[in-house]
This record gives sequence, C-alpha cells and structure tokens, in this order.
Amino acid sequence: MRMKSCPRCEAPIDDSARFCSQCGAPQNEEAAEELDQYVKRQAKQVVGGSGGGSGAGGGGSGDVTAADVFGVAAEELTEREQLWRRGSYVLGYATIVVALTQITNPGAWLLLLGGIAILPPTRRLLGLPVGGTFKREAMAGLYVVFVVLGAALFFVL
Repeated sequence: MRMKSCPRCEAPIDDSARFCSQCGAPQNEEAAEELDQYVKRQAKQVVGGSGGGSGAGGGGSGDVTAADVFGVAAEELTEREQLWRRGSYVLGYATIVVALTQITNPGAWLLLLGGIAILPPTRRLLGLPVGGTFKREAMAGLYVVFVVLGAALFFVL
C-alpha cells in the first residue's frame, strides 16, 4: 500500500485511512460527516442535561440560560439595571487591568479585590450561601473601600 499525506498536518497516512493518526483530521467526506454527527450528538448530550433524570426541577429544553448563570434573565432587567450591570463590568474590568499593570505595588492587590467585588457575578456568587444576592449598593461600597485603600497605598508606598 502506498502512503499519502494528511492535508492538515502533512503526516504520512495510509490510503485506506479514514482519519489521520497524528491530528485526527477526517480524510474523506464520509469520515467528515461521521465526525460531524458525533460532535452534534455530544453537544446535545452536554446541552441537553446529561446530568441524569428528567424528574423534578427540569425545565424541559435543558438549555442553559443567563437566568441560570446570573439569577435573572436579561430580558427581565429594566434599562436602569442593564445600565448598572454594563457599567459594573466596565468599571470592574478596568480596575482589574489597572491593578494587574501595577501588581508589584501592594495597593494593586486591593484594587484587584475591588475590581472583582464590583462584577455582577460576584454579587450572585457571594450571595449563594445566604440564599440571595448582595445589594449592588453594598458591592459598590465594598468597591469604593478597596479602591480608596489601594490608592492610598499607591501614594504612601
């Protein structure tokens, strides 16, 4: 049998091979279709709730929504709440970036904590043990405390 090379990785493969032994690339249309079907079945299992049983608490479709992750669907938020969330992300990530650029300064660690505190998912995650979410004003206050202390350390040290 003569050898040909894989079009993706150039590894030598047998003429009768359906997949490359080096990179796994399909070598003909039938193999590509088989791989595509396999990937679709795997994706359905992951998204469709392969975590067992269709009993209590199942929502039917099994799709993971923003409500599952953040506690409320984006459509249910008022314009003011959406603006607050967007602003929190911008402020939080900007603070984190600034903190990471100055990480050798001890004040940067407080800025980093402040940036993380203002992010909306942090409110939800910190509130899980108590059965709710922290008020955004409380998280904003925590952010201000961390940023003020961090800025003070920047100037003192």
